[in-house]
Amino acid sequence: MPENSQAQARWPVAETPTPDLVLKPFAPEETYKTKAYNALKRAIINMDIYSSSEPAWIDERQLSERLGVSRTPVREAIAMLEQQGFVKSVPRRGIMVVKKTKREVIEMIQVWAALEGMAARLVTQRASDAEIARLRALYNESHKPEDHLSEYATANIRFHQTIIELTGSKLLAEMTESLLLHVRGIRQITIGREDLARRSIQDHLKIIEAIEKRDTELAEKLARDHTLGLAAYVDEHGEGIFD
Repeated sequence: MPENSQAQARWPVAETPTPDLVLKPFAPEETYKTKAYNALKRAIINMDIYSSSEPAWIDERQLSERLGVSRTPVREAIAMLEQQGFVKSVPRRGIMVVKKTKREVIEMIQVWAALEGMAARLVTQRASDAEIARLRALYNESHKPEDHLSEYATANIRFHQTIIELTGSKLLAEMTESLLLHVRGIRQITIGREDLARRSIQDHLKIIEAIEKRDTELAEKLARDHTLGLAAYVDEHGEGIFD
């Protein structure tokens, strides 16, 4: 049999177009599960889990009541979050929000630094002048962190999230989201130490200026080194945080 004939015999070509896929609408429980998952994940990310040495617990029944859904989608959402490492089921105790060890947190901050460095690079290449101006506006709102330290802690996180957002990359946003719970928590409790807030805002200004000038290499280096500074601080002074 000729070679072409053998190929046709092994890989037949359909003479008619493939029929359209038959898709069923999402069941209500699946929709509720997704909503419960998104709401619970946002709530967990915004928790300040490192401010206390005590474990942070979440209650399935209370979540069900607050979200206005049955316990089934909440239970399914918790299972998804447990697979992703956000929470842990403890028999006869409940659902505990997972804290990381000092070494794990340092590694997470280092990964964030690499991602944010790339984000700053992409912002210089992709973002419009109007979008970049958002960073300057954030700086102007919080350029005296010592006056409102708690507010600056929140603004500080918003600055870093905005750099990620301005890339327009959904993948970068997803990758940093899984780190945010821990990086945010550590930033929150260290920002008031040893004049870190003042040094932080100075670093932010340098990053903004590099991005405004569209100095790609400098913006990437400054953003990366700024966050690596947090990793170095945790490495040297993190005992009180994780004990």
